[in-house]
Amino acid sequence: MIDLNHRYALDGRDLASYGGLLWCLGQFDRPHVPERPVFGTVRTRPTEEHAARLEPDRYMAKVSRTWRNPMSHTAVIGAGMSGLTCARTLADHGFRVSVFDKGRGPGGRVSTRRVEPGLSFDHGAQYFTARNPHFVRFVNSWREQGVVAEWGGRVVKLGAGAVADTSPQPRYVGVPGMSAVASHLAADLTVRRETRVTTVSRANGVWELTDESGGRYGPFEFLVVTLPAPQTAELIEPHPFAADLASVAMSPCWAVLVAFDRRLDVPWDGAFVHGSPLSWVCRNSSKPGRPTGPDCWVLHADPEWSAAHVEETPAAVAPRLLAALADATGVALPPTVHRSAHRWRYSLGPDAADRRALYDPETELVVCGDWLAGGQVEGAFMAGAAAAGHVLRSVGIASGGGRDGN
Repeated sequence: MIDLNHRYALDGRDLASYGGLLWCLGQFDRPHVPERPVFGTVRTRPTEEHAARLEPDRYMAKVSRTWRNPMSHTAVIGAGMSGLTCARTLADHGFRVSVFDKGRGPGGRVSTRRVEPGLSFDHGAQYFTARNPHFVRFVNSWREQGVVAEWGGRVVKLGAGAVADTSPQPRYVGVPGMSAVASHLAADLTVRRETRVTTVSRANGVWELTDESGGRYGPFEFLVVTLPAPQTAELIEPHPFAADLASVAMSPCWAVLVAFDRRLDVPWDGAFVHGSPLSWVCRNSSKPGRPTGPDCWVLHADPEWSAAHVEETPAAVAPRLLAALADATGVALPPTVHRSAHRWRYSLGPDAADRRALYDPETELVVCGDWLAGGQVEGAFMAGAAAAGHVLRSVGIASGGGRDGN
């Protein structure tokens, strides 16, 4: 009650408002009998009666009015975790936001590949953890809404023929796929899919964008770019940020998606692999909410191996990494019912980076991404939140979470 009062009551944190809350709980009133379910002996007041004592129409007009007219319009390039978090936060604060992404759906590496009924693969981010209190609030909300669930699979380390358990920790996944998180964040946002922005320009205090087909968009007061560092540098050239971003090293990652016709006989569901072309393997079917059927696995190649084979074809990569899986597990692989490969050209950034977002107040340009926040889903989220914070502070609003984290 105190939390709702401080957010929505016109007198806010005024001391008298605490008296009002206590009155609701019966401190200044007599018991009203007979006792009823839920309310007990506390006085009730029908909505119609309460409305007759107030002016609800005036109240709604006051609390729902836009704080700025017209509202600022922000362009967000990239509908991955960072871009969607930024866009979601700004939209929840009343901003007009347009998101542009070259893909067929939002999510970036927080994605799910559905091949056919019964076959799905989280071929990008495999799971995520939550440590930052701000992110934890969102994850708790997503769990309550069924957007994510804790994955209880056994995760081990493989190396030199040995198997060792990893430290226990909560690991979360989207349900029924990792893309569920992106879909949730993107709900009711304006997302222009399959739109590759190739040029950005600023004139007369506003940004305009051009896509590869010559389509033009704008004007935008703010521009937020959430692409990998090399792509961001190319897009915003000759902005001073570009020179620094061009030197940021990002590693590729080959992902193999394979479904076996029967269960692979290993007593674990995910493994960090050492001394192998592989860095990670996972039984995707073990995650909550996944289809039953063939045993679906995702194999991620080691960054060095991926870089050495980055220009090879999926058809050449897949059998090599399947052979590496057999070597790492020492188990004969069952026949496959599906096999494909996907290349993430920009997958891993600097481990030590923790700037989250870069902001230029002269041009109202913001750059962010997981590569500025130590990688991982949580880093991408925090980077997007930081980007939104720069925009909010620029117009005089203290930054905060979106609808799920409040």
